Amino acid sequence: MAEKLIIFDTTLRDGEQSPGASMTRDEKIRIAKQLERMRVDVIEAGFAAASQGDFESIQAISSVIKESIVCSLSRANDRDISRAAEALVGAEHKRIHTFIATSALHMEKKLRMSPEQVLEQAKMSVRFARKFTDDVEFSAEDGSRSDIDFLCRVIEVAINEGATTINIPDTVGYGVPEMYGVLLKTLRERVPNSDKAIWSVHCHNDLGMAVANSLAGVMIGGARQVECTINGLGERAGNTALEELVMAVRTRKDYFDFELGIDATLLVPTSKLVSQITGFNVQPNKAVVGANAFAHASGIHQDGILKARDTYEIMRAEDVGWAANKIVLGKLSGRNAFKQRLDELGISLDSEAEVNAAFNRFKELADRKSEIFDEDIMSLVSDEQQSHIQEHYRYVSLAQRSETGEQPYAKVVFSIEGKEAICEGHGNGPVDATLAAIESVTQSGAELLLFSVNAITTGTQSQGEVTMRLSKAGRIVNGVGADPDIVVASAKAYISALNKLHSKVEKVNPQL
Repeated sequence: MAEKLIIFDTTLRDGEQSPGASMTRDEKIRIAKQLERMRVDVIEAGFAAASQGDFESIQAISSVIKESIVCSLSRANDRDISRAAEALVGAEHKRIHTFIATSALHMEKKLRMSPEQVLEQAKMSVRFARKFTDDVEFSAEDGSRSDIDFLCRVIEVAINEGATTINIPDTVGYGVPEMYGVLLKTLRERVPNSDKAIWSVHCHNDLGMAVANSLAGVMIGGARQVECTINGLGERAGNTALEELVMAVRTRKDYFDFELGIDATLLVPTSKLVSQITGFNVQPNKAVVGANAFAHASGIHQDGILKARDTYEIMRAEDVGWAANKIVLGKLSGRNAFKQRLDELGISLDSEAEVNAAFNRFKELADRKSEIFDEDIMSLVSDEQQSHIQEHYRYVSLAQRSETGEQPYAKVVFSIEGKEAICEGHGNGPVDATLAAIESVTQSGAELLLFSVNAITTGTQSQGEVTMRLSKAGRIVNGVGADPDIVVASAKAYISALNKLHSKVEKVNPQL
């Protein structure tokens, strides 16, 4: 039988380190539930010691995830490990993932520790983590740039102390596939107790080789766990893209002879969910989940596809969750049809009350636009789930006027902790006027780093999805809003970002 390849998803931890990709606890729970539904083996829910928000998110995810292993990252010290263990108390299956840097550069410049001190710290941290769980992962940060003799010593000690998974991160994306694969192979050959642990790869995409490096680590190096994120989200240029890794293994079964537990039909819905929550749009030519991944513009290609699909397609669109972009529901559709479509889209709501509320929003939207697409349903469900979150600011209504020769004007009504505020503003355009009106009351002083408008579907009736990224005092937050009226969507996005700025959650982001 083919060996099992373990999929370790770190979207909620490393993925969240993308500037502006921070997620609320409820958003993280939604993604975690979707990852479990997709049958991800390990979900790295966060870094418990980074902030109270991360701690509470891991705690909440631990209480709802039953099948997947829930993991918390921790630095190699007792405080971090204790915090991780406390957050994971409610998990059915739990893992503590502890790490320390092993490259000469990191040890000298960042840790200011000698190699012997790092070795001792690694030893004691794994020993301490084993007091809380039998499932302990140890990572040698910047492993791909570490001295191999020292790396062998650290890993041997970690396994002796009870580490069940050993991860060799390519922290800065410096690796080259063959070299990275050979590094893992050499380590497994030289470490005497290497067979007592599962070996793992965690690669960054700085040189565009994260997926290739990960697969080399599996095929050449003998790794049997791959750490990845949805859409390749992550620090700097991102991480190994889960969807690309999974479909490479699935499509080239002749070469990658491994079993995967992943339900690939949920790859596209999960990609869309993460994109919607984080505000990071997926590029059209992105492999597997990009809008053009199965589009054929060339006449020769189109002719070939019509004659035989496999002339230009190596995998089927429906196998990864793409459905025909057609109208799925309309204003006359009933509640049962709506609920069935939620199931088909992989959307899980916690109660009948939430289903009813989402259905009411659907009816309201159907009165405004005649054609309702899958993307519309995903957006309105996201709005409904967001409405249950305690927010400092909440959008109520907007009126705006814009005509040639006159300065655009906007009047915005929103609530501040339940109390209604009415404000007015002028600007270079209707969006500028709307933001000026909101700022006249909130006076946030935030800098707008990104203003992006994306049509959720096709046609002039499409909802506009607006992403706004704000910066203030070193903090970067992301807000998303959707509405058939782009100016309204902009107001919603700006207020969403202001809410995140208002929740002053400080956190420490480790690199791994």
